Amino acid sequence: MFNKSVIALSILLASGCSSIVSDSKYLVAIDSTPSQASFYIKNRAGVTVQNGETPETLTLNASAGFFKGETYQLVFNKEGYEEQIIELKSSVDGWYFGNILFGGLIGMLIVDPATGAMYKLPEKATAELTENKQESKKSLTIAMLNSIPKQQQAQLVPLTE
Repeated sequence: MFNKSVIALSILLASGCSSIVSDSKYLVAIDSTPSQASFYIKNRAGVTVQNGETPETLTLNASAGFFKGETYQLVFNKEGYEEQIIELKSSVDGWYFGNILFGGLIGMLIVDPATGAMYKLPEKATAELTENKQESKKSLTIAMLNSIPKQQQAQLVPLTE
């Protein structure tokens, strides 16, 4: 009986609270308005880790290393719209502070930081794309030569075959 109690206590002290209750990877819903925008995701090191088309749900790591939360840059593109860049940052998981009661210093200073379970990511990232004004203003105007002011007529260039 004593051996079982010691083993159970050792497991409890050797694990972190976030490692027990949370995870180090999270599902993140990626979306845009309008939808069907292509996107790619770079981590804090500048490495492209995912790409796709909205809407999509992906699994991303919340940690970038020991005591280092991950920060992602999401770049959205759609024809006729301006490129949109948003930042997705991890934050400390509330369960990490459960180590004060359950995981102790080992969980707080070693286990949860090493496993990445001390961090969490938002559930979704949404980009609001705006129309590209320059592309939408392209147009062709046909006018009679006598309706154009003389100053502008002097700037016209004849088209030849």
